Amino acid sequence: MEHATDVAAAIDTSLESLVAVLERARLAQSPAIPPAQLRVLTIVAENRHTNMSRLAEALAVVPSSASRLCDRLEATGLLRRVADPRDRREVRLLLTAASRRLLADLRERRREALAEVLERMPVTARQDLVRALRAFEAAAADATAGDDLRTA
Repeated sequence: MEHATDVAAAIDTSLESLVAVLERARLAQSPAIPPAQLRVLTIVAENRHTNMSRLAEALAVVPSSASRLCDRLEATGLLRRVADPRDRREVRLLLTAASRRLLADLRERRREALAEVLERMPVTARQDLVRALRAFEAAAADATAGDDLRTA
């Protein structure tokens, strides 16, 4: 498996398994939060200065769709909209304590679910996986230098 296309196919297949493990962890959370709403919370968590237009851009949706997602999150106490102190015309999106707990709980559930699978792998395979993932991350960072894949 020396050709990059063969490796890419193997990764693609493995990603389906990885996504299934992570999705089971998300669904086990109570209450289960819809993926689009979870994406909003993740974007806001990664960038303190997220406003509605940046959120819409990060989600690749129109601002009204982003606003409706925020309406639902605000109604459940997971998101707050406040005037930006630097520009009162802008609305800044903030996580609540409940959403920070939800994200932390989900992160823990995901790590536990991944650990269960990883425990079934030989130690050397786990070590090889970590080395390969770090190399992939470095190569991806080189390829996207100047681009921030997690902008919001």
